[in-house]
Amino acid sequence: MRLLDLLHPHLDGVTEIVDATGGGIPLEPYLHLPEGIGLTRSGPEDKEPVGEGQLLLLSYGPDPARHGDEAAFTAALGRMRPGGRGLVVLGHVTNELPYHRLLDGLVAHRCQVLRAAGLGYVHLHGGAVFACTDHLLPLHDGAGRPVPGDGDPNATALRIAGEYVLTDFVSRAQRDRLLDLERRHEEDSRALETLRDESGADRAAAAVRERDQIAAALRQARDRVGVLEARVAMLQGSTSLRVGQVLISAARSPLRGSARLPRELYGMWRGRSKGGRPVAARPKAGASALAEAAAADGDRLHLAHRAFSAGPRDRLVVAGVLNAATAADFAHDAVVNRALPHDATLVAERTDPDVLVVQLSACTGPGPWTHTGTGLAPDLDRRLAELLSTARAAGRPTVLWRDAPASAAPGLSRFPWDAVIDGDTGVQPARLDPASTERADLREIFTSRATRVRLSQLARIAGAVDPLDGRRVAVLADPRDGEEISRLIGQVLAQLHRPAEVLVPTPGTELAELTAGGVTVRASGDGPSTPWVADWTDLGEEREAAHLLDLMCAQECSGADAVGYSADGAGFVPHVNGFRPALVRKSLWRAPEGAARLFTIRQEDAR
Repeated sequence: MRLLDLLHPHLDGVTEIVDATGGGIPLEPYLHLPEGIGLTRSGPEDKEPVGEGQLLLLSYGPDPARHGDEAAFTAALGRMRPGGRGLVVLGHVTNELPYHRLLDGLVAHRCQVLRAAGLGYVHLHGGAVFACTDHLLPLHDGAGRPVPGDGDPNATALRIAGEYVLTDFVSRAQRDRLLDLERRHEEDSRALETLRDESGADRAAAAVRERDQIAAALRQARDRVGVLEARVAMLQGSTSLRVGQVLISAARSPLRGSARLPRELYGMWRGRSKGGRPVAARPKAGASALAEAAAADGDRLHLAHRAFSAGPRDRLVVAGVLNAATAADFAHDAVVNRALPHDATLVAERTDPDVLVVQLSACTGPGPWTHTGTGLAPDLDRRLAELLSTARAAGRPTVLWRDAPASAAPGLSRFPWDAVIDGDTGVQPARLDPASTERADLREIFTSRATRVRLSQLARIAGAVDPLDGRRVAVLADPRDGEEISRLIGQVLAQLHRPAEVLVPTPGTELAELTAGGVTVRASGDGPSTPWVADWTDLGEEREAAHLLDLMCAQECSGADAVGYSADGAGFVPHVNGFRPALVRKSLWRAPEGAARLFTIRQEDAR
C-alpha cells in the first residue's frame, strides 16, 4: 500500500496538514495532496494546537535521527485538540512494533486509532490514522470506509472490546506455537551440541575435508608428474640433445673425442627415418602415454587446445547428476554440465561449477546413474562419493534435489549434503503454448513454478548470479507535470512484476516515493542497466497491475526480443505488423525497426 492510499480516505474536511516529523524523512513527495489542502512544517518548539480541519503528520521508529525520538512524538501529541486528526508513519517492522508504548501515548492524549496498514516502502513499514475525540468514533474497515452503525458509542465500545478479545484469541494460538517451536529449537540445539561433544563430529568433518583436499592435491601432482615425464622423455629422444651431448663429450676430451665425433655424427645421421625426420628414442618403462605419443611423432610435443575468453561469470554454472530433460530446461538460464559415471570427478574439477546438484529421479529412472543410492549398484555409489568429495574439496556446495520419494533411493540420504531441495524442478515457459494456456496459469507459473525460479534457489545456496536478474525491467518515462508524476508512481508501484528502475530525463525529489518503494530512479541519458526496457512514455494510457507481468510471461514463453499489446489476433500471437513494442531487449532498445523478433498480446486478454 502507498501512503496516499492510507491518508486520502481520511482527508474529508481537512484543509491543512501539519508536518511535525522533523524532516528526517521528507514525506511531501509521498502525499500527492489534492487541491485545497495546504502543507505546513512544524518544529519541536511549536506549540500551536492542531484541531478541527487539521491533520498532524508524525513519525515513530527505531532510528531517532530519521524517525525522531519518543519524547518528541509524545510532545507533538500534546498539541492535539478534539476534532483534529493525525497520521503516524512507522519505521518498525510490523512484528517488531512496540505498539503498547505507541498506544499509551495516543490514549493519554484522547486519540483513537481509526485505521492501521502496512506500507510498501524500504524504510517505512506501516502507518496509522488517528483522531482526537471526546467520544468514541465509528471504526473503519480495511479500505478506510466507516463501519456502518447506529451511532451508539456503547455499540462502538462493544465492538472494540469484542475485536480485542477475538484478536487476542486468534493470536494466542500463534504465540503458543511460536513459544513451542522456540523451546523445541533450544532443546534440539542442546542435543546437537551434546552429540558433537561426544562424537567429535566437527573434528571428523574437518578431517574428511582435509582428506579430500589432500586427495585432490595428490591427483593434481600426479598429473603434473606425468606431463613432466613426457617432456623429459621427449627431450631425451631429441636430436638436439644428443648432438649437444656428443659435442660436449668431444670438447672434454679433444684427442679421443675428435676422432669419434665424425663417426658418432654419421651414425646419428644414418639413424634418421626415411622421411628425413629423426627417430626419437623409445621412452623408458613407466613413461606416460603422452610421452609415447610425443616419441612416435618425433621430437615435438603437440598440444591440442581450444580458444576461449575469460571474463566475469554472468550465469549460474551447474554440474551434477541430472536427467536429460532437466538439463535441457536448466540450460535456458544456466550453464549445465552433466556428470557421467566415467568422467564425474573430471567434470567437477575442470568446469568449476557454482553448485553440484544430484537429482533423485536421475538416480532412479533410466540413465547412466540408474540404481544409485538403492544398494544395487555399489560401484555407482562409490563414484558418487568421489564426486561429492571433489566438490567439497573445491569448496562448492552439494545439493540433493528430491523430486521423487526419498524411499526410492534411501542410500542418498547417507551422503553429506549442504542443502536438500524438495519438489519438482519447475516448468520451462518455453515449452508452453501461450495461445492455449490460461493467462492466470501463465502468471502463476512465471512467479512461482518456472524453472528460473527453481534455479534461483540454487543461486542463493551457492551465492552465485541469480537467474531472476534476467527478468529485471527498466521503465522509460517522461512525466511533464505533477499529475503525470503521480500517475507514473501509482502505475509503477502497483505492478505485480515491479520494475527495477525508472528512467526519466531529469530525476528529482518528486520521485522519492519510487526510491522508497525499492525502485531505482536514473537519468534516461545514462541508459538502462537492466536486460529489458518498457516503454512508459504515454502516461495517459491505462496500465493494469499485471501489465509488465504479462509482457514478461509472453517473452519467456516465446523467446521474443520485443513484446507488445495489439488489438488484432487472439491471445498471445506472433508479431502483427503495425504495433508498437511495449517491452524490448536492452541490446535492441535503439535498434533500427525490423531488427528484433517481435511478439504481441491481445489487449483485452490482459485484463
